Amino acid sequence: MKITDSDKIKHRKLQNEGDLQKVSAEQKEYADVCASPKIIKTEITNTNEQTDGLLEEILTRDNLNLAYKQVKKNRGAGGIDGMQVDEFLPYLKENRNELIEAIRSGKYKPQPVRRVEIPKDNGKTRKLGIPTVVDRLIQQAISQVLTPIFEQQFSDNSYGFRPGRSAQGALKQCQKNITDGYKYVVDMDLERYFDTVNHSRLIQMLSETIKDGRASP
Repeated sequence: MKITDSDKIKHRKLQNEGDLQKVSAEQKEYADVCASPKIIKTEITNTNEQTDGLLEEILTRDNLNLAYKQVKKNRGAGGIDGMQVDEFLPYLKENRNELIEAIRSGKYKPQPVRRVEIPKDNGKTRKLGIPTVVDRLIQQAISQVLTPIFEQQFSDNSYGFRPGRSAQGALKQCQKNITDGYKYVVDMDLERYFDTVNHSRLIQMLSETIKDGRASP
């Protein structure tokens, strides 16, 4: 009797289903709560009408002005070109049109980040990349347009690096879960997480939503 690839897949599927049936009720409940949420698709995030004109929206005067105010508010050190936040406004007044045209034509190239090491509480150091002030402006302008789109795809249980959310909010949700009868809270820190992100997969996921090819990664 010849065993086909289809038969092997069915066997693995049945085997996995059998393994799932062995999970106790408590473990199953815990697994459901802690399952990694998938990025979901919505009518808004998957229509070309919503994402075809992203580049124009990114480069609007209002969006760039808002990005500049945020960069100035955040302060921070300068990048490899040495330009500081306080020196940025005169540069923008003189080079704004050329900068926008370079972005629109696809000729703009971000500068390398300046690498620094900052101390951690445990005595070790954490590597930090500091983009130039110009690159920070463009990144902020892009973030302001993309954030409302991708916010609709994130899980309600996600609290990290999201507007209006914080570690305090995550703690409050944990307290609510305990009140609802859950028994465990797991605190994990993935070492060197951002250094190990699969960028190819990440770009692919972003491209599934960003329909404007000029703004795609």
